[in-house]
Amino acid sequence: MCKTAKEIWEKLIQLCEGNEQTKDNKLSVALQKFDNIKMKIGESMHEYDERISSILNELNALEIVYSNKEVALKVVRGLPKEWDVKTMSMRESKDLNKVELHDLFAHLKAYEFELQTR
Repeated sequence: MCKTAKEIWEKLIQLCEGNEQTKDNKLSVALQKFDNIKMKIGESMHEYDERISSILNELNALEIVYSNKEVALKVVRGLPKEWDVKTMSMRESKDLNKVELHDLFAHLKAYEFELQTR
């Protein structure tokens, strides 16, 4: 029913992104997911990494970007108690302001591998 390419484009945007209320709801849900993220019992570090990356991608699409430090602290705080020794040593030895998410998860995955091989 659209007569111009502009009308088609606007209709596609509305269908894919929704109206302002839909965008606000998506933003609220994504922010809540980020605020409440914790590593689940039995979840691997790889799965935890994927969940966090997915949430960050959602937020990025909604134009919300967190600093490296905010993300690193969120990741570390979301780990279970048995990771406390590792997280404390990482906080002391690494500058969480500068650590990239993939580097942080690389260290955590290596530690997880060590734990599994014992």
